[in-house]
Amino acid sequence: MKTRINFTIVVCVLSLTFLANIGFAQSAQPIDSTRKTLNKLIASSNQQDKIALNSDLKQLAASNNENEVILATNFYYQLKNQKAVDSLNNLRPVKFPNGYAAREKGAEIIYNLKTPEEKDVAYQKWVQQFPPANFPDVDYDHISYDYVRAAIAASYEENHNTEKAIAFINMLEEEFWKTNGYSELAGAFKKNGDTANAALYIKKAMDIAGKFYYAKDNDNAGKFAASGYPGLLASYAQLLVADKKYDEALKYTEASYKLNTELNPYTNYSYAQVLMRLNRNKEAYDKLEPVVKAGKANPEMEATFKELYIKVNGSDKGYDAYSALIRKGFLEDLHKRLTKEIMNEPAANFTLTDLDGNKVTLADLKGKIVILDFWATWCGPCKASFPAMQMAQNKFKNDPNVKFLFIHTWERGEGDPIENAKAFIKSKGYNFQVLMDLKDPQTKENKVVASYKVNGIPSKFIIDKNGVIRFHLMGFDGSNEAAVDELSEMIALAKDHS
Repeated sequence: MKTRINFTIVVCVLSLTFLANIGFAQSAQPIDSTRKTLNKLIASSNQQDKIALNSDLKQLAASNNENEVILATNFYYQLKNQKAVDSLNNLRPVKFPNGYAAREKGAEIIYNLKTPEEKDVAYQKWVQQFPPANFPDVDYDHISYDYVRAAIAASYEENHNTEKAIAFINMLEEEFWKTNGYSELAGAFKKNGDTANAALYIKKAMDIAGKFYYAKDNDNAGKFAASGYPGLLASYAQLLVADKKYDEALKYTEASYKLNTELNPYTNYSYAQVLMRLNRNKEAYDKLEPVVKAGKANPEMEATFKELYIKVNGSDKGYDAYSALIRKGFLEDLHKRLTKEIMNEPAANFTLTDLDGNKVTLADLKGKIVILDFWATWCGPCKASFPAMQMAQNKFKNDPNVKFLFIHTWERGEGDPIENAKAFIKSKGYNFQVLMDLKDPQTKENKVVASYKVNGIPSKFIIDKNGVIRFHLMGFDGSNEAAVDELSEMIALAKDHS
């Protein structure tokens, strides 16, 4: 069984997700009909259907209609023909200089410019070359323009030009994505100390997300907007706390708390902080205690919990014993849970090269517990988990039977992936052994990550000394201490079951 995914910080996925594809979904009746036909062919095991599928895709790939080329690209992706996908993606901006791919390539140039003024000038030229009117807003195609506008707005605010920032953010078209654009700009306002504008735009985002959250029939876009509602409630409450509007903050904090179906350490902590401001310390203690018992309290939360314990009990007498009892109970529960989740699957062998040019073969590490961590420099949750992984590696540094390997995969963007990975690791001071799972030059596939059937990163595998996968852990919930505890128990159980 795979260990459950924590969603406080989401995993990064390689697949063509909704947000990656919405700009490519120009619906027309002929396209829809062709798509249905291709879906039937791809699902068939009949050899003649496979031949027909191949013939149809070749015809679509050679089309003078970009939508048909896009359709072919998506089906080649489903067939894992990455070489064809890359070829068509490279072809489209050249063959269709005023089309979708060319437009996205132009947007990338804007993102990479340094100053907001440069981005602004490039944006004006880009919009002239690719007028929104030439791209009917079917299936949220104007999201491409919103991405650029929001990026420029944030860039202007980072440079303290609030007037321009607001002008650009007010250009957003897609209602569902305003939740994201507004909240990103609110973050820039908050960083600059402009809590008034930060609160204004977080509330705008929150109100829109709330409409989608309580809507009866949401499409994928609506679900995307709705998913951010609990977090936006909490973020708005935090800004109200900063403005000392504690009673109002409590209202939004309670609303966020009630919408969480699972324990969220940060929501509970925020709730406790508001209650403390209102001198409702016993209630604050009751909100924070489950976080501590679940082992998800970071040092700041633990310090606050101790402070509340003293306020509720009048002294710190008995705190150390109680804290030890909580810790014992957490570890016992963790052991019981992981004992039920232990896996028994053979680990795929591989040989990869590390950043220093050394070859590493998994089979050569038999006799050791091996922790594989699949990651990428562009993956925020991967990088967020690294302090915990460094803590875990440090904990086992004197154990010769435990080996940590960090496999960089799914590289994308510009530059040499090896140099990119090396620069990142060096900049953070990590002493990880990083292996490079580079794209195969022929198939364009990252073979090792594919062999482990990974769908999202960070993705960690704990392999016992006999080369058997015992645990698969996806995602990261933001708690370093809990992550180290969980990983330590997995290693212990892997040793016991070897």
